[in-house]
Amino acid sequence: MQEEVAIREKVAVKDLNVYYYAFHALKDASLAMPEQRVTALIGPSGCGKSTFLRALNRMHDLTLGARVTGSVEVDGEDIYAPAVNPVMVRYRIGMVFQRPNPFPQSIFDNVVFGPRLLGERNTARLTEICEESLRKAALWDEVKDRLHLSALGLSGGQQQRLCIARVMSVSPEVILMDEPASALDPIATAKIEDLIGELKKLYTVVIVTHSMQQAARVSDFCAFFHLGQLVESGPTNQLFTKPRDKRTEDYITGRFG
Repeated sequence: MQEEVAIREKVAVKDLNVYYYAFHALKDASLAMPEQRVTALIGPSGCGKSTFLRALNRMHDLTLGARVTGSVEVDGEDIYAPAVNPVMVRYRIGMVFQRPNPFPQSIFDNVVFGPRLLGERNTARLTEICEESLRKAALWDEVKDRLHLSALGLSGGQQQRLCIARVMSVSPEVILMDEPASALDPIATAKIEDLIGELKKLYTVVIVTHSMQQAARVSDFCAFFHLGQLVESGPTNQLFTKPRDKRTEDYITGRFG
């Protein structure tokens, strides 16, 4: 009988609340996200899943009127502790957004933007980081002959993989993805999904998706949100086949959403 591999907790969220001025957008959410696995956040529009995701790397610090309480621990360290620099948090916990957002620069300059900000000036090392990141993003073979051309000339799917390479260039520990394929065609979506399967070998991945089929395909664990509450979470197969809460069952079976 094969011995089961112990799953290590990478991110632990406890009693997380997010307010936008007086609006209580996320209520007392607690969730553990395991290392080198994909955790999918699902639920209807406006349920709090993107709000939860953005709290994982302090993106709400940049939103006027937003307030966060509770804790988000990465390897046991609370990223909301007073001494923690939120900019450094975002290097450790990278974010890929719904729409590709390459900078109006060359492909090369996009990928090495983060390492340069962190002080890397060695051209050979930057070249190495660029190739390594593009290979991890399954984009190298498509762009290696045009690294110094504008990133804006790439297709939508290529731009999204470039943004993933840009996140990886600073060696993050966690990658957050907010509906990363919702603006892409089916072929580009399949490439992103294949890439997510490769990324979890190196990183802890948390993805918001509006597609339950996508959650079933790419995730190991799943959390269902509804009206600002984290209703339930667990292994994806279990959540989809034997949900404990009727609201989860109703959403999965299409009764609402």
